Order: sequence, then C-alpha cells, then structure tokens
Amino acid sequence: MSDTPKFEVIDRRKIKAEEEKESRQHSAPVATAAPPAAAEPGAGRASGPRLVVNEPPKEAAGASPPIADEPELGAELPPPPTAKESSEQKAAYDASAQRLEDLIRAQNPAADPPQPVGFEHLVQQLYLTAMLQMGAGTQEGQRARVDIVGARNTVDLMGILAEKTRGNLSSTEDRMLQSVLFEARMAFLELTSMMTMQPVPPPPPAKK
Repeated sequence: MSDTPKFEVIDRRKIKAEEEKESRQHSAPVATAAPPAAAEPGAGRASGPRLVVNEPPKEAAGASPPIADEPELGAELPPPPTAKESSEQKAAYDASAQRLEDLIRAQNPAADPPQPVGFEHLVQQLYLTAMLQMGAGTQEGQRARVDIVGARNTVDLMGILAEKTRGNLSSTEDRMLQSVLFEARMAFLELTSMMTMQPVPPPPPAKK
C-alpha cells in the first residue's frame, strides 16, 4: 500500500541527549559528577550510555523505549491543504472530468449521460468486491478463485464505514449499508465454515 514509515525516535533522542549534555555543563558541579557513573556500565558502546542517561527512572534503564516516545504516523503525513488549495484543486478536477465526459460523448453520441456518483455506489463497490473475492460470479465449469483474506479485509472495511458514518446517513442509506454488510458477513461465515470443515492436508515431507 505504501512505503514503510521512517521512525525518527533515534534522532530525537540524540537531540535530547545533546540538550541535556549542554544543561549539565552549565549546571552545578553535582550534576557534572553523574555522567561518569552512568557511562561506566556501557563504556564499550558509543550510543548506549546516552540512552540510559536520558531515562530518569532506574528501572527503565534496561527496558525497551516506551510507545509514547515513538513518533505517531500522523507526523509522517504532509500538512493538510489550505481551503484555497482544496477549492482550486476541486475546480480543476471538475473541469478535467467535464472535458473527459465531453470527449466520450463526442465519440459515442448515443451513450447515456453518466449518473452522479453517490454513497450507494461506494457500498455496492465494496459489496461486489467482497463477493468476487469469495468466488461469486465464477462461470460454470471453472474453478472458483477465492481470496478469503482479501474478502475479510473488504468486509472489515464495510464495518468501518458503517461505524464511521453512524448518525450521518439517511434512513435509506443506513438500511442499505446494514443489509449489505449483513449479507457479506453471512457469505463469509458460510464460506469459512465450509473451509474449516474440510480435513487439513498433511504437511509436505521434509526434503533430505
């Protein structure tokens, strides 16, 4: 889906270590006597002593870094566009889509005008994707190709959509989404029940 996010926790700790080092140099002599004692156990490693000094609690010296110190995924995202940028991009997008529609209509004068995309199209797209991943639509005589993991992800996406849009849909939209989600989950349950009832094939023999 995307590249692995880069974690900057090491760089932040280095900056913090430099700041604390400078503060110790300008502090009382009692603070300057602490680094040698903390550095002795890890004298063989260059970066280890700094990480130990930056963690005040002694019980955390040998523990892994807390989750709170890890950068959030949101820090890796670019800043959001301004309202002016979004408005200009939307206008350019609409103009480009209109030019494309005019080109298609010029080549196919008898074609019906495209219908506006609505919420029901999103629900139908997710439902059809899930059913195809579960082998629906396979022609007679052909072996169904099932992507059960992909189907589970698609059904989960439908569940997330229902959760995030709760209270923001019309009664018709909510009824359609709940009905489609129910049917997709039932199809998933039936398929997984058939798969789990089959005997598990033995592992292949080990090669000598």
